[in-house]
Formats: sequence, structure tokens, C-alpha cells
Amino acid sequence: MIKRTCIVAALGVAVLLPLVAASPALAHEGRKLGDLEMEVGWGTEPALSGQMNSALLLLTHDGQPVVDLSDTLEFEVTFGNQTQTFPIEPFFEQGEFGTPGDYRAWFIPTRPGDYRFHFFGTIDGEDVDETFKPGPGGFEEVDSPQSIQFPVQDPSTGELAARIDREVPRINDQIDAANTSARSASDDASSATTFAIGGIAVGGVALAVAVVTLVSTRRKRA
Repeated sequence: MIKRTCIVAALGVAVLLPLVAASPALAHEGRKLGDLEMEVGWGTEPALSGQMNSALLLLTHDGQPVVDLSDTLEFEVTFGNQTQTFPIEPFFEQGEFGTPGDYRAWFIPTRPGDYRFHFFGTIDGEDVDETFKPGPGGFEEVDSPQSIQFPVQDPSTGELAARIDREVPRINDQIDAANTSARSASDDASSATTFAIGGIAVGGVALAVAVVTLVSTRRKRA
């Protein structure tokens, strides 16, 4: 019985090992700055545009997790020529949940591509000014969610916004053309109305003259 149990356990390990080996490693970059160690990457991988994510920062100092990081460290993210700062928050509660030393800066990457993380300030009194970027040994670029959408690939919010930007000028031109046409039609209608009123007035005068002429002729005959 014991022998059979050992065989089953061995087979289980043999099955699990390839799965463990095949599981993807987190694409984080680690740096050692003296006694300070930083590990940086995306909080959720793969990072997809239009979805909530975070810049992950794991901190240890002298081999111990940094659990008292206050507002001495700042974070900014750059995409293309745009840069914005976001607050850094602890993603743990000692004795409650999470991994001590795990900090996050939450934001939504709205476009696929290359994002750069910049941390600057001080950690436990040590100066820090480090920039992390995608690439070999670094973290991943942001991908479009369409690559894993099924059964239909929906346009992203960024693509919808770009489409709206393209369509708005054309729609405005059509509205302007419609307004111009309406004004022209209104002017034509106004001219027609004026002409009709003039015709009625002329007709009225002619009728009045005819009546006067008829009455005058009858009086003469009488």
C-alpha cells in the first residue's frame, strides 16, 4: 500500500513539474542600490490597454521589506511625450494581507505601447532616481486586449475615441452644409412669399380698377 502511494505521488510530481516549468515568469526588473533592492513591473500581467493596472514596486532594505514608505518617494509614468504622476500606495497590511514591501501606483494605460516608470525621492533616507522601461530584462509593453478577445474583437476605447475624432469634422461639415441649404431654402421661400404677396396686391388693384370701370360704364348707360 505504501509502495503504491509513493508511486502515485511520484507520478503526480512528474505531471506537475512540466506545468510549473511552463508557467510564465513575471516580467519584472530588479535593481540593487547599495543595501536597497527594487523590483519593478506591472501589477497585472499581461498588461492590456483600457484596463485598470498598476506600477508594482517591491522594496527591501538591508534584506528586510520596507513597510514604512511615506510620501518621500514619487512616481511618474511616461508614454511618448506625455508624463503624469500618480500616488504610491501600500498593497499590504502587516499581519492582514499582501506581501510586506509591495507598493502600487494605480492607473489605466489607455494605449498599447511603451510605458516608462520613474521613481525619485528617498527611501529610508537613501536618494533614489531610477527609470524602468520595457525590454530584455525589464517589464512588458502594454498590449491591445483584442489579441485575446473571443468570439468578437471589439474596438478599444482609444480606437473609438480616434474614430470619433475623425468623424466629428465630417459631421460638422455636413451640419454646416445642411444649415446653408436650409438658409438658402428659407431665402427662396421668403422671396416666393414676397412675390406672391406682390402678385396678390397687383391682382387686387386690377380688380378694383375693373369694378370701378364697370360701375362707371353702367351709370353712363343709365
